[in-house]
Amino acid sequence: MGGVITIRRFLPGDVEAAVALERSAGFGTWTEGIFHDELAADDRLYLVCESGGELAGFAGVMVVGEEAHVTNLLIAPERRRQGIATRLLKGLVEASLERGARHLTLEVRSTNHAARALYGRLGLAPVGVRKGYYGDDDALILWAHDIGRSEFMERLG
Repeated sequence: MGGVITIRRFLPGDVEAAVALERSAGFGTWTEGIFHDELAADDRLYLVCESGGELAGFAGVMVVGEEAHVTNLLIAPERRRQGIATRLLKGLVEASLERGARHLTLEVRSTNHAARALYGRLGLAPVGVRKGYYGDDDALILWAHDIGRSEFMERLG
């Protein structure tokens, strides 16, 4: 798998591929209906990463007031560690800032050490735990404040 990496808005036509990607990654918790509901919500923004004509990942954010909450971020297993997650997050942060957000939060599986390391490098810090959030795993609640600061944006590249 290779090719040019393109980050663009998540469209309704991407839903089927996103559901398949979730299932292939071993999650499969979001149905087509959930994705369509999320895409229709005014306070949400979703992006996809395409490479070689295939969906390599996607991410979404909900902006409420000054808070941006990353709702979903998934990269195809074979495309991880290629900077895709960082590029998707950068797109979400830029769009969130345009919508008035100043802070960023998300939940991450406590056992997802690669994602935790990425988020730590980007400046997100753990502030709490949601026990059993993922059913089989706890979620760490991460926050970054003042995401419009130049230091935060520089970490995103």
